[in-house]
Amino acid sequence: MVDVVDATTRSRMMAGIRSSETKPELTVRRALHAAGFRFRLHVRSLPGSPDVVLPRYHAVVFVHGCFWHGHEDCKYFRIPTTRTEFWMNKFDTNRRRDAAAKQSCLDLGWRVAVVWECSIRSGGFDVEDLAGWLRGSSETVEFRGPIRT
Repeated sequence: MVDVVDATTRSRMMAGIRSSETKPELTVRRALHAAGFRFRLHVRSLPGSPDVVLPRYHAVVFVHGCFWHGHEDCKYFRIPTTRTEFWMNKFDTNRRRDAAAKQSCLDLGWRVAVVWECSIRSGGFDVEDLAGWLRGSSETVEFRGPIRT
């Protein structure tokens, strides 16, 4: 299929896609800060450079966009119909990288939370649930939105 925009416009559009400071990430950060939590951002010395690091709770939070992280059974994730093999490989690589980063953080003794974009967009994300996990002792937690039916 031929692209509907020229290469310069496509390049500008793709350059505008952020890897940090995304809307879901900012939503989680604002909610945590408003709830009284203090944290560090994108600590590069930790595997996967977690979006939020809460040293006091020895916990990290990864905020995943459903499309870029290939969130299975999510209404916000669809494999593009063009260059399908490229996209499937990309999503598979991203999923493996995410799993390795999560496991590495756990191996280093960090607790890991994953907040999916769909949990925020659907209104299902509640900072009190994340706060409860932070104050508790569970190693991992994942916040997901409703599954695609």
